[in-house]
Amino acid sequence: MVRFEGLRRRAGTVATILAVALAYAVTGRLGLLAQVVVEGARITPLWPPTGVALACLLLAGVRVWPGIAVGLLLVMASLGTLTPAALVVAAGATAGPLCSWLLLRRLGFRNELDRLRDGLALVFGGAFAGMLVSSGVGSVTLLVTGRLSGGDFWSVWSAWWTGDAMGVLVVTPLLLGLRAAPSLRRSDLREWIEPSVLVAATAAITAAVTRSPLHMLFLLFPLLVWAALRTRLVGAAPCVLVLSVLTVVAATHRQGPFADRSLVENMVVLQALNGAAALTALLMVAVVSERENTYRKIEEVCAVLTEVVAGLAPSDGSGRTRDRIGPPPDRADGRAAPDAEEAG
Repeated sequence: MVRFEGLRRRAGTVATILAVALAYAVTGRLGLLAQVVVEGARITPLWPPTGVALACLLLAGVRVWPGIAVGLLLVMASLGTLTPAALVVAAGATAGPLCSWLLLRRLGFRNELDRLRDGLALVFGGAFAGMLVSSGVGSVTLLVTGRLSGGDFWSVWSAWWTGDAMGVLVVTPLLLGLRAAPSLRRSDLREWIEPSVLVAATAAITAAVTRSPLHMLFLLFPLLVWAALRTRLVGAAPCVLVLSVLTVVAATHRQGPFADRSLVENMVVLQALNGAAALTALLMVAVVSERENTYRKIEEVCAVLTEVVAGLAPSDGSGRTRDRIGPPPDRADGRAAPDAEEAG
């Protein structure tokens, strides 16, 4: 029986690793659809697999890390021959999410993202700090192998780093928020109306402003604030994802406000917009959730105090609490009325 349980546990682990590899490979192929060439290197402004990898590590544990490596190798094999330099890049891209996971564990990160410290940890630890590893290893490898000149190093590294960091900021909260999403079988369908309307409105407005020559991308932020205040991660994370994907497509195709700028300028504007949108939604969700948790704790304390006060109140022989607290009233002759024991 013990041996059967061990085999079943190992089979479950293998299945989870394969699922992570498949998810990484699929999102990697989708990310490559919007790649751009920066100083001869192919860079994606938004690399979703980093967000998928970190979310899988947070939800399933470090045991699924081979799935990240396998999925990355599948993506790189679809682009060409796996050279030693490609294997080094793959190792760095695998180490990046692992470093982010270790850093978040050290910071006491909670997957519910219901505290401000959790939002800050994911932004500055999981995204900005952890992705320095993957982008640094990849850029240095290109520099050492001669595929990148020294003068172009920093531009390629910054584009690589921001693409990986945006993947964490956009995709990881979305996957973590799926755990808090109401089940269609257990909840009223009306709970899905407002998040669906907000996502649809974000898609419509983003499509409109990215096709207009006027610079009106700021119109998207009221929707993000509304989604964060009303629906938390369930609505805010999909809105950020839709906004990021549509703006990446517009920037790579030089549409709307991205038409008259150079590629580098478009990448700067794009990453600033997506980063600001993700930060706004993520931190606001964390602040609102933390406030609600504080109110809930106050209510629980008040309920406990009410029970304590009720238990301390004196009661008559039948166990019911007396309506009057204090000594019995005096009699007409001026002497205190006797207690029940004295009267007996």
